[in-house]
Amino acid sequence: MRRFVRYAAVGAVATVVHYAVLVGAVEASLLPPWWAAAFGAWVGAQVAFAGNACFTFVGAPISFAAWLRFQIVAVLGALISFAIVKLGVGAGLHYLLAQAIATLVSLFITYEVNRRWSFAATPGRP
Repeated sequence: MRRFVRYAAVGAVATVVHYAVLVGAVEASLLPPWWAAAFGAWVGAQVAFAGNACFTFVGAPISFAAWLRFQIVAVLGALISFAIVKLGVGAGLHYLLAQAIATLVSLFITYEVNRRWSFAATPGRP
């Protein structure tokens, strides 16, 4: 449970970065909300990898392979986010509400995958 709380705390910082990119890109009319959400998720993922490597999964082997696995999981999270934001906006939700829902769904899914695969001493084993 302690590790999940740390993961969520790192995720909160990464989410602030994610949302800043999302809002900035949408409000500056640079990207539609669903693309801005995906791009923001990627930027946030870089912050999250660094934070999780240093704080959440201390002692886990950190290598290019771990970073690559984390990026794959980040893409999974971004795809989940993209789909939920697109569906939410299409259903009439404000893009930030749709993004908040996407963030919560992604949090639980990506924690488990990262714990069991990205930062595992032997990927595939918790």
